[in-house]
Amino acid sequence: QVQLVESGGGLVQPGGSLRLSCAASGFTFNHYAMNWYRQAPGKERELVAAISSASAGGSKNYADSAKGRFTISRDNAKNTVYLQMNSLKPEDTAVYYCNRGGFPAYWGQGTQVTVSS
Repeated sequence: QVQLVESGGGLVQPGGSLRLSCAASGFTFNHYAMNWYRQAPGKERELVAAISSASAGGSKNYADSAKGRFTISRDNAKNTVYLQMNSLKPEDTAVYYCNRGGFPAYWGQGTQVTVSS
């Protein structure tokens, strides 16, 4: 069955960096777009970054809030998608979820990112 397992979250000071990882299994990873979403307390889940499938060129898109600070990447040999987050701000605090593009949707369990001094 499809599994998405996130890791790499934690507590970081403003201006710091974290790298999230999402290990995927149960499907042909390089055939699917992969996405990172986040959900802050009391807010709706929002798309942070997306990367297309290998056959679609691995193109990347970012939310305005992530542009210039976050980088999404994928390693198709390791069935893993990453989110490198730099210059973190308190407003980046949220649970970050990995998502497989397409239908049906699949989600990981989420990893907490807290940006605080």
